[in-house]
Amino acid sequence: SGKVPPRTRPAHSNSRRRFRGFPGSSGDAVPPRPKRLLLGEGRASLVHRVIMIPSRVVRSTATRAAAGSEKEAKEAKVTNLQGYISSRDYQGALTLLEFNRKSGEGDEISNLKWMGYCAFHLGEYQRAFDSYQEIISLSRGSSASEEKGSDGPVVPTEVYLYQGCCLYYLQMYKQAEEKAEEYAQAEEKVLEMRVREETSTDSALREKRRQLVHSKVKGADRLSDEEVRQRIAKEIKEEHSSQKAPELALKNRLLFHVAHKLDDQEKLMMRHQDISESHEDQLSLAAIHYLRSHFQEATDIYKRLLLENRDDLALNVYVAMCYYKLDYYDVSLEILAVYLQAHPDSAVAVNLKACNHFRLYNGRAAEAELKVLADLGHNLGGNNLIRHNQVVFSMGEGALQVLPPLVDVIPEARLNLVIYYLRHEGIQEAYELIKDLEPSTPSEYILKAVVNASVGQELGSREHIKMAQQFFQLVGSSASECDTIPGRQCMASMFFLLKQFEDVNIYLNSIKAYMYNDDDFNWNHGISQAQTGNFKAAEEALLLVQNEKYKAEYCYISWLARCYIHNGQPRNAWELYLKMDTSNESFNLLQLIANDCYRMGHFLYAAKAFDVLERLDPDPEYWEGKRGAVVGVFQQVIASKATADDLRDVLAMVQNTSNPQVEYMLRIIRRWCEQNRITV
Repeated sequence: SGKVPPRTRPAHSNSRRRFRGFPGSSGDAVPPRPKRLLLGEGRASLVHRVIMIPSRVVRSTATRAAAGSEKEAKEAKVTNLQGYISSRDYQGALTLLEFNRKSGEGDEISNLKWMGYCAFHLGEYQRAFDSYQEIISLSRGSSASEEKGSDGPVVPTEVYLYQGCCLYYLQMYKQAEEKAEEYAQAEEKVLEMRVREETSTDSALREKRRQLVHSKVKGADRLSDEEVRQRIAKEIKEEHSSQKAPELALKNRLLFHVAHKLDDQEKLMMRHQDISESHEDQLSLAAIHYLRSHFQEATDIYKRLLLENRDDLALNVYVAMCYYKLDYYDVSLEILAVYLQAHPDSAVAVNLKACNHFRLYNGRAAEAELKVLADLGHNLGGNNLIRHNQVVFSMGEGALQVLPPLVDVIPEARLNLVIYYLRHEGIQEAYELIKDLEPSTPSEYILKAVVNASVGQELGSREHIKMAQQFFQLVGSSASECDTIPGRQCMASMFFLLKQFEDVNIYLNSIKAYMYNDDDFNWNHGISQAQTGNFKAAEEALLLVQNEKYKAEYCYISWLARCYIHNGQPRNAWELYLKMDTSNESFNLLQLIANDCYRMGHFLYAAKAFDVLERLDPDPEYWEGKRGAVVGVFQQVIASKATADDLRDVLAMVQNTSNPQVEYMLRIIRRWCEQNRITV
């Protein structure tokens, strides 16, 4: 959609110019975010194993049989759990795990790990975090009671990393970074303990030396004990790194995304260097590109991965998301259809389809797509993303109830709330919401520009106007936006603020075909055309405006009246005045009609306007205007350009006037009428 340049009022009006809100639509619908694969999609990044520990020693055939039955029952439950996980029924898996835990089935730590995993994939990040925290508490309690004298609590180190992932999704980025560091420290401690254990005895050193000699390592028999220890430590570290490779990659991905969220460019680049060619790492890199608005780069990665993994249908959603962001809505829908054919009840995919329909058609079409989810039993009210988009699709309905709590959850929520305030004259509220926002996307730059222009015009602040001009120019002149509809409207907006209306028209004319039914566009285009004297085109544009609220504003009425007058339709301008209530604005419109009609030679309506003005305010200038207009009508009658009825109308306006000039003027007019057999 296009972006709305500012409007201006007629030169005679003292009212300030104002924006019509955010460019061309009610706001931005939010497509799904690309997955970061921090805890994986139920696959490689996090592997939980159910640990089976016999509860007693098998002593007889009977007890063996009982144990066998128990084992079979447990294996059945494990299989059932794996079935839930495989089908991604995380709620079902979580229910089973809670039942197992209450009934004492399975290993406590394992159950909690799986509970954290399932809660994470359900988006219940605090619940997942609490499950992992309980593992830490249980592990430390067990260590205190069973391993007194040990060097520290035996906590599964990966739990710290999983907590970091939960904190990331809870938007606690610094705490997530600290958890990743805590994981690294715990791993270092485990490694040190293992190295110390395996290098502390003479027998271990002798065994290692024997292995080296057997492997025919040169000089193995002459190695000192310290050199042997170093070799053992090196091998242990290499083995550890190999075993922990998935977790270390997850840690790097987590810190990669944290660096992006904290806008730490140095750490971001450092983590980027450690991104491998693995499937998960490449997905994470593509997600970062997407989040940084590098949509083409993200598309290239997703498409390459899709070629390598044809069966990974979710990649179609990611590619479709990128094409949505690149404004290729038809292409996005075509690619998305592949995934929807296999998963028609996917909330993420249906939401993206609705966003595409919103851009291609309208909010009603988008809402119809979301209704599919409701019909399938989805609770739309429980999904923040869909609740947000429902507000956008309905042109802001319910915005004040839905958007404020989502401002720090969904980035677009802040922008759309700003749009809502702008559309409802809440300029100061909009400014407070956006003043501290550092723009990073074209939409954010444009919205900052619109708000600053609105504030500048409201307060008469040149500083805000200048800032708006700079933001508009940044977007409109950028290589990525200069040939887009928003980019061209930004340039038009900049020139509008600079009052260079010839340039405004060049840009607006270039996108006119795409904005035919856009009231904001037609408003601005009409005024800009009028400013350059092209009143015919200005009238056509202004008459396309359908919004009744816009059409009731004095700014619109006065510009349309001026167009009517300059296009030879003074009667239409006069009817605009007759429809207005008595007010300062109606008085100003009378002045406009009187002066413009006089200037354009529409003397009958100039006389009518001056007559009303004189009765409202006995200013000598109004009498002089009326007198001149009456004479003008008389001249037009003589030239056969006006009718006798017109002359009778204007004579009725002056014949009861006490001004001494009236008698002389009436005598001349009546004499001519008698000579030409015209009854007055």
